[in-house]
Amino acid sequence: MPAVHNVLVVGGGVAGAASATLLAAAGVPVDLIEIKPDVTALGSGITLQGNALRVLDHLGVLDECISVGHPFTTLTVRAPDAEGTVLTTINSAPTGGPGVPPTMGMYRPDLARILMARAEQAGVKTRFSTTITTLTQRDNGVDVRFSDGTSTHYDLVIAADGLRSPTRRMLGVQLETRSTGLGIWRVFAPRPVEATGAELRYGGNCYYSGYTPTSWTTLYVHLTEDAQDRSELTPEEKIATVHELSAGYHGPWDEIRDSLDDATIHYTWAETHLLDAPWNRGRVVLIGDASHTCPPTIAQGAAMGLEDALVLSELLIDSDRVDERLWEAFGERRYDRVKTVVDESNQLAQWQLDRVSGDVPALMARIAELVSVEP
Repeated sequence: MPAVHNVLVVGGGVAGAASATLLAAAGVPVDLIEIKPDVTALGSGITLQGNALRVLDHLGVLDECISVGHPFTTLTVRAPDAEGTVLTTINSAPTGGPGVPPTMGMYRPDLARILMARAEQAGVKTRFSTTITTLTQRDNGVDVRFSDGTSTHYDLVIAADGLRSPTRRMLGVQLETRSTGLGIWRVFAPRPVEATGAELRYGGNCYYSGYTPTSWTTLYVHLTEDAQDRSELTPEEKIATVHELSAGYHGPWDEIRDSLDDATIHYTWAETHLLDAPWNRGRVVLIGDASHTCPPTIAQGAAMGLEDALVLSELLIDSDRVDERLWEAFGERRYDRVKTVVDESNQLAQWQLDRVSGDVPALMARIAELVSVEP
């Protein structure tokens, strides 16, 4: 019998939807609340490596994701010269195991929609436009009052409510979130036919830039610069800035630039934090970006949140009580693995800021070796 009889999940992102689904599929009643009025996600792409796809397979949504996404097998690193000289091509490691693509790109809102639909299919009761107003810890659970005035007692609360987690603040958890110094332009655009795999270019007007195909007709482009306030730019100024930053890149980039008038463009800062273990405070546990976040330099942020959900649900389903042994087991299986990913992601970001020619293939190989093992 699972260690919990009812659970509240706070946040409908990848970690929240995944943990809710896995518990509900095991017969645990789960409520999920989301502060936003509907299923939403930043309207750009996402790169999912084998370990993330492995969790999607556990959730039963991998085939659907593949049907709308774009699996691929290579990462090409080019020089920022006029010829786009190929420096190396890295074959993506099959970190998800047999039958799972090495890597896949997809439209991030499609992933959000598929995960939330799977949660509801598993029996998760979802409430949008809802937040927590108070949490009262008990020995056997948590009393929760919601923004609509209702209240419920839960055996466990899973806080997967993001980088600036309101639940984390309610618990009084001190965690410094800092900028890595990189600002990232994210562009969702039509895919040139020759853009069949992922590509990176280091140098030129950007620290690094690249793209990931997200379907047979679309791709996700990213360009990095010094983090700065870009909030006042008009749509026309955003397009002009992306034109300027990518001006030295050719090949598929020429077609990408020509399509920017029809593209979706976002700008964010790359930030980082890591909460020391344990990630729980009593019967409330923080997972995903609420406890760890890192720049997207090795494309492992969402994967780590999905892994959190898988490990936590396994422990809750296989245990008969929520006690210190469960939280110790969760920390032992997650903390060092996540710390390695966060540290390596930050290292690669620092190499770019310092304009250092670091050994990118070796770093990627270390991460591939790490995530090829079940979390």
